[in-house]
Amino acid sequence: QVQLVESGGGLKQAGGSLRLSCAASGRTFSSYAMGWFRQAPGKEREFVAAISWRAGSTYYGDSVKGRFTISRDNAKNTVYLQMNILKPEDTAVYYCAAGSAASTMPRYYGMDYWGKGTLVTVSS
Repeated sequence: QVQLVESGGGLKQAGGSLRLSCAASGRTFSSYAMGWFRQAPGKEREFVAAISWRAGSTYYGDSVKGRFTISRDNAKNTVYLQMNILKPEDTAVYYCAAGSAASTMPRYYGMDYWGKGTLVTVSS
């Protein structure tokens, strides 16, 4: 069992940066691939980024490539999402997920656990 708690959301102006964190409980964190998803009001959940359990492979959604970076610290049971050059369309609730393989997350399957989300609002 893995419990995930996101933090770091807030209000930012367009062009700014924000770093989200997802703290995981459980001793098996390092064996899980981790991902970030987001859901804007009235829209479907969107894949943002994923990272393999050893951090050897990363995947990004097209809308965030070159602006967002996913990383993890297995010693701290934490995964991060560094968000740069924020845009108003990045406004959403951001969710952390844990699963068996990072490669499946862009196709929206393989996620076993979810956090409750943290709200990011980007003003123009």
